[in-house]
Amino acid sequence: MARLKDLYKSKIVPALQEKYQYTSTMAVPKVQKVVVSMGVGKALVDKKFLEQAQQDLTMIVGQKPLVCRAKKSVSNFKVRQGDQTGLKVTLRGLRMYEFMDRLINLAIPRVKDFRGLSPNSFDRQGNYSIGMSEQTVFPEIDPAKVESPQGMNITFVTTANTDDEARELLRLFGMPFREN
Repeated sequence: MARLKDLYKSKIVPALQEKYQYTSTMAVPKVQKVVVSMGVGKALVDKKFLEQAQQDLTMIVGQKPLVCRAKKSVSNFKVRQGDQTGLKVTLRGLRMYEFMDRLINLAIPRVKDFRGLSPNSFDRQGNYSIGMSEQTVFPEIDPAKVESPQGMNITFVTTANTDDEARELLRLFGMPFREN
């Protein structure tokens, strides 16, 4: 069983239940899914960028990403409808907890000049999003083999009703939020 799942059941649920006065353990917020996405604009010029990003994202999350296509044409960006422009992966269950564990304990501390995650990146429904500037912060990626750095967006979708509940949930998981 994943380490963070054990932590959630043994420590986080009782702590949140006590703080927010939930009557049932089923009312305690939890992380439903984690969505990791990459925009690969360079794929319009050369398809090898998309293939490299696909390999990197597969190694990072342990699951094959879905290739996203442009919904409409944008002449300023030289994008046509149907062009392959990005990748996304939705993680649930044990893979989600294992990815969160690696992100919190290995990848985030490796970010240069890290001063903590913004506690304000919530969307008023309890979902949290962060952006990573490059994929080399993950230990699965060999920096010597990376041709061009590729950023990614990571969204944590929770069942929390408010941002405060979601912030407390993620803080108890070990997310390093900075103090305002």
